[in-house]
Parts: sequence; structure tokens; C-alpha cells
Amino acid sequence: MLFKKVLIANRGEIAVRVIRTLKEMSIRSVAIYSEADSQSLHRFLADEAYLLKGVEAKDTYLNIEAIIRVAKKCEAEAIHPGYGFLSQNPKFVKRVEEEDIVFIGPSARIHEFAGDKVGARKKVKEEGFPIVPGTLDPLSGVDEVVEAAEKIGYPVILKPVFGGGGVGMKVFYSPEEIVEGISQLQKLAKSAFGESLVYVERYFPEARHIEVQILGERKGRVLHLFERECSVQRRFQKVIEEAPSPALDEETREKLFETAVGIARSIGYVNAGTVEFIYVPSLKQFFFIELNSRIQVEHPITEMITGVDIVREQINIAYYGTTSLPDEITRRGHAFEARIYAEDPLNNFAPSPGKITQYLPPSGPGVRVDGYAYPGYEIPPFYDPLIAKLIVWDENRDKAIKRMLRALDEFVVKGIATNIPLHKAVFKNSSFVKGDYNTRFLEKSGVLEVLKEEKGVDIPEPVIEKKEVKIKSVNVWKLSARLNFLR
Repeated sequence: MLFKKVLIANRGEIAVRVIRTLKEMSIRSVAIYSEADSQSLHRFLADEAYLLKGVEAKDTYLNIEAIIRVAKKCEAEAIHPGYGFLSQNPKFVKRVEEEDIVFIGPSARIHEFAGDKVGARKKVKEEGFPIVPGTLDPLSGVDEVVEAAEKIGYPVILKPVFGGGGVGMKVFYSPEEIVEGISQLQKLAKSAFGESLVYVERYFPEARHIEVQILGERKGRVLHLFERECSVQRRFQKVIEEAPSPALDEETREKLFETAVGIARSIGYVNAGTVEFIYVPSLKQFFFIELNSRIQVEHPITEMITGVDIVREQINIAYYGTTSLPDEITRRGHAFEARIYAEDPLNNFAPSPGKITQYLPPSGPGVRVDGYAYPGYEIPPFYDPLIAKLIVWDENRDKAIKRMLRALDEFVVKGIATNIPLHKAVFKNSSFVKGDYNTRFLEKSGVLEVLKEEKGVDIPEPVIEKKEVKIKSVNVWKLSARLNFLR
């Protein structure tokens, strides 16, 4: 008998995603929501929902003790953290376990390992696996950073030791740039992660970002669910992903899988995660960059090519210690994911919170939309601007691209700006269609210029202004009726 009740310590799209699998497994779901999320779909889909007072993440979705209180109050047997927020926080995992609640994810030990980027690099290198050339010890002073960069060779990339999600990362091309920019970088790292230590890696401008999905069982079996390519990025944040990667030949692909599984086994990894690499085509080499000890935003494309429900297997591992999967998983077809954000690509990607007046997601063969919005929903300004993830599958890459363009044309979101026009430009770009792109694609491909010409407008500098946000009351009965209609 599985868990009877699971609390989802998250919001929005990923909370909805987890709730749906829980329902299919006959497990009661418990949602938490902030005052800003009083109208969010995840609150209404869950079997139970509890308000966390406040709107800021620190008072709600990052408030460990408040979440623990709700879990105990509703007698949840387990907590699923989703991604972001507390999903990789070892302190949260320890508090959950102290209350005899099961954490659906890796142990605190694994989160501590993954969170220490320098320590993880050092361990992986000791095990004989390839890492990006760079420092193996934390750095703090500008002189030692410049000295390290000189030895590694420019360009270099500076990263926070305890960072993640692309925050606080910056590429430098000279010692003068480091001297001028490191202070601001370290302040950002201190603010975001509580520590200003950094490390230095060689930066490969032509590199591609490729990751391997893994599932680790308690008795040591580690499965891979193939790879995903995440090279279409903006400021180190992923925008579009695909599986499999068009950059790899089969020999390199098999070596990549062996390396990912080997790294996971070497640290006793349990539950879902990804081992992340950069691949440098000119060298025909891949290098380990980091381990992500949680489910990833882009997990649906792996589900589309394998037929595996990764959330379901997370729950199976947390309860039974094993997956329900055979040793060999079959891969079929090609999948893409386009992250639909409430932001304006023609206004330097300025966030676009506000009320959605019209919302009609695409459907049809091979199309999946993971989201939480609906007509009349108001996107709050306090959290990540992700509205939905548009995922498509077809039997090969060319057909999947055409299916994505069809789905993007069908996707209607009115009342706020979105990045849907950017996605259309990318999927029409000749280099992208050929599979010839890297992590600097958005910067170098000219897709933004194409959008600019189509709209006949200039791309202005970003304007940041503070707005007073009022939380409106909601008629729950009317909203429930509307949601029933949408179902």
C-alpha cells in the first residue's frame, strides 16, 4: 500500500503536475498556497489546500516551519518538493525526516554534495570522470580569481560555489573585466545563496548543454532515461529543450550514459536527478558541470520519448526503494519543450504580470501542455514568470519541429505579453532546424532581430519600476464552476 496522503511543497505548474500523478495513484494530494496564489489552479485541483500567509517566497514557499506545520496538521505521510524553492535544501530534508515524514527525493547528504559545486567537481574528478577545466577550491579574493583565470586561459566563467539556476554566473574575457565585475557578482551570490565564494571554469563559447536523466534505487541500481539538450538559453536560463540531442553520435551518447550512471553510483544517488554536461563539438568531448538533485523543469520531454512517468517513479522509490521499470528502457521519437513565460522579448524580456483575459492552450496528436493558468487568472509578480510548458512529440525531429510550430500558432494568451513569438522565431530559424546551435544561440542567431523587424519596433533598454500590488478577493464558487468547465 502506497502513501495515503502527500503534500506538495510548491506552487503553479509543477504542483499541478504532481497532483495529477498522485490522483492516478489514488493518493490524496495536499496543496499549500500563498495569498498571491489564492486563485492558482493547483489550490483547486488538490484534495486539500492550506493558506500560508504572505506573498513573498520567504514567508511562504521557503518557510520550512510553516510547511512542516501544515504537513503535520493534515497528517501527510510524505512531501514532494517539486523543483526550485526548497527542493534541494538539505535543512528542509532533515526537518521533514525529523518529523517522520518521507521526503520524495534524494537524501540531505546528496543535496549537500550537489549544492557544493566545487566539492562535487573534485569528487567526480577523483572518480576518473571528465570535468570542465577549472579550480577545485573555493575562491574569494579578486587576486586569486585573476591568478586562476590566467592559468586556465580566457574566456572563463565565474560561478557561485553554492549557487544554481544560472544565478550569479558571468563570463569574463580579461583580468580587467574580472577586477571590475567580481564585486557585484559576489554580492549577488551572497544575497541569493548566503555565501560569496566562487570558482572558475574555462568557458567554451561553442559548447552545448546536455544532461542525462537518472533514477537511482536504494539497493544501488541506477537507470538512465537518455539525454536532453538544453542549449537554447538566456542568461544561463533554459528556454527550449529537446530529446534526444541532435549533436551526439551513438558512440558519444553511450559514453555519456556510462559516465552519468557511473557518477550517480559513485555517490550512492537515490531518486530522480540529472547529471549535467557541456559538450564541445570541436573537441568531440563532454565534461561534467554539475548534478541537479531534483526533478527538472524539462522532465516532460523525457517522459514523451520513454513513456515513463518520472513523478510516479519518484514516489515508487520513496516508498518501495525501487522503480517499476526494467533494466532497459526504450526510446522512441523526438520531443521538444518550449517554456512559455509571462515576459516581453521585445522589451528586454521584462516580466509581464497581470490578468490573462484569454487563454486557449493547443491540443491534438503529440501535444502536451503542463500549466496552471486559465482565463481570468492573474499572474502574480512575486515568483518565476513561467505560465506553461508546451511539449510536443513526433516520430522524428523534423516532424516534431512542424508540430511545435502548429501548436505555437494555436496557443492563445491575451492580456499579458508572452515569449510565444520568440519560440516561433527559434523554431523557424535555419540553424536551429539543422540542429546547428549552442548555448550562445539566442545571443548570436539574430532571432530577436527577426522579431524586431516583424513588429517594426526597436528593442528598448529595460525599465524597472516598482508597482503596488493588491491581492484581490476571489469568489471561490464562481472560480470552481469555471474550472469545472475548463476540465
